[in-house]
Amino acid sequence: MAKHLGVFVTSDKHLDKLIDLCLAARRKDVEVSIFFSHLGTLLTQDPRFSELEGLAKMALCNVGFESHNLKPPVPGIDEKDYATQARHGELIEDSDRYIVF
Repeated sequence: MAKHLGVFVTSDKHLDKLIDLCLAARRKDVEVSIFFSHLGTLLTQDPRFSELEGLAKMALCNVGFESHNLKPPVPGIDEKDYATQARHGELIEDSDRYIVF
């Protein structure tokens, strides 16, 4: 059974640490899923956000995203991944470990 790390991002800080975490997880064959909510959705506007593409399965809270007047597309976020907090709940259930940024 593969290891799975769930990451809940509510802050618009520490994108560099999030990228480093995903790179380290890849080296250890750990699957990563990230859910961006509230201020975390602002990270989608950072030029480095695209570095997460392919390192993790990503989704975001559509309500939080729209509340900041942000518009799709976002690199690495498929149309179906503009989601509700129910997706966040699924991430928690599917994860062996769970952390919050």
